[in-house]
Amino acid sequence: MLPTALWRDHLTYFARWAIIGLALAFIVVWLRPQLLTEPAPAAPVVTSFASAVRAAGPSVVNIYATGIVTETPVAQLSEQASRMLGQSFTPIGPPTQRLEQSLGSAVIVRGDGYLLTNNHVVANKDRVRAVLWDGRTTDARVVATDPDTDLAVLKIDVSDLPALAFAADGELAIGDVVLAIGNPFGLGQSVTMGIVSARGEAIVNLGLMGYEHLIQTDAAVNTGNSGGALINARGELVGINTAMFGRGRGAEGISFAIPIETARAILDAIVRQGFVVRGWLGVEVVPVQLSNSMTGEMRTALQVIRIEPQSAADRAGVRTGDALMRLHGVEVQSLEQFRSFEANLKPETPVSIELVRSGLAMTLNATLQQKPVYRAP
Repeated sequence: MLPTALWRDHLTYFARWAIIGLALAFIVVWLRPQLLTEPAPAAPVVTSFASAVRAAGPSVVNIYATGIVTETPVAQLSEQASRMLGQSFTPIGPPTQRLEQSLGSAVIVRGDGYLLTNNHVVANKDRVRAVLWDGRTTDARVVATDPDTDLAVLKIDVSDLPALAFAADGELAIGDVVLAIGNPFGLGQSVTMGIVSARGEAIVNLGLMGYEHLIQTDAAVNTGNSGGALINARGELVGINTAMFGRGRGAEGISFAIPIETARAILDAIVRQGFVVRGWLGVEVVPVQLSNSMTGEMRTALQVIRIEPQSAADRAGVRTGDALMRLHGVEVQSLEQFRSFEANLKPETPVSIELVRSGLAMTLNATLQQKPVYRAP
């Protein structure tokens, strides 16, 4: 048996090192507190999107639209006559009519029968039919269309419909997996997959609509997919499929969808009041580059090439040839930026128009009007 003094020495020795160890541990934890947290479990690898398709599929319907098109047969002038008189087409017979058909898709966005689709699917069509997920067929009424965003709102008289849930605004990110659901070539409901490769912050000029803040994906979108749903991996609506990039340009795997933020705003406006509220100056403009006579600095302006009679611009005294520099205190940066800014101002808003006319700067005052809207017959 060890003497009492020796036991005391052993205990003092071990206690000293225990205190030193605890002090070191305290310092490490103070410097790296994340060491106390348990590592997050690895995210499960998604190998199937069947649950997303099951959730969204019943909300996507097939659209068949028909309309009567009147055509007048014409003959082009001969080459010699064209050189003398210019290009001209001469009627060579009475007008004829033919039945034009188009197919597309639509998304059930409200349980009381409201659908979203593309304007170009139903424009100038006399009859629109919707085929539901369970095979039922019903007439669809065009509530209103918005050609500027290529959207249209339809109404069907069917109750207890499975409305598709909307994703949160601004949630979609580049690299997210998306699924396009629609009716390509009339084959029935089909699903294609891709990722988001660009968002609507940069405007893509497809010449399809007036305001083209679009989602770019590589999910296959073909004839008949227009108006269908673009969904995320949870089966929530993130966009309305609208266009593919022209195959004639040699492009593959590039398609576009209207973001849910835009679609939601258009839907709410049409359901609430039958049209979309947009400020309108009433000018047709083209981008030009102006040079500062003192510094030589180049800047963008918009030259007026046409003024709508009795529009806000006409009443304010804007003239053809004027170069618009600022609207309502905001500097003109591009045609797209100008159009979006103009549209987001409310009708009856007093605005200042800063422009250059024959080299002289001037400011005019105008009151914006409601942009003319198309109303379904």
